[in-house]
Amino acid sequence: MIFVSHALPVNVAGEPQLDRAAVWDGLVLKANNALPFVPSMTYCEVTEWYSDTIFDRDIDFRGERFTERITLERPHRVTFTRIAGPVLGTIANEIEGADDDLRLRFSFALIVAGVEGGSAQEQEYADSMTGDYLKAVAATLNAMRRIAEGASAVSA
Repeated sequence: MIFVSHALPVNVAGEPQLDRAAVWDGLVLKANNALPFVPSMTYCEVTEWYSDTIFDRDIDFRGERFTERITLERPHRVTFTRIAGPVLGTIANEIEGADDDLRLRFSFALIVAGVEGGSAQEQEYADSMTGDYLKAVAATLNAMRRIAEGASAVSA
């Protein structure tokens, strides 16, 4: 099993400042359509709603098709559970910290079909996937900042 957890600061000098609500809104947007947020994703479509907070989507990530069940846990976590595809498991995006020190934590626990746990092949996959997901977290924060920047320009 591949397990990675990493947190990035939400607010950095020189960038639009985000509050918890703006980060949450960005995570909900990402859950519904991740294409503006995840550079390695080329397809994302919601396929079925079970409630206001649980739905399925199909994605193409790194050239492979997956189905994910999304669970929105307002106001702090979005969980993506891979229910179909060659890599199964759970990915979580979590808002952590006090309002003056917000962080966006990305964690995943995944199993690659046909790859032995603890093998060099699993580690190679983990390393490449970790790089892609860390880029996705940074891209997610950047997209949220651009949204905030646009909103403040409109209200000015």
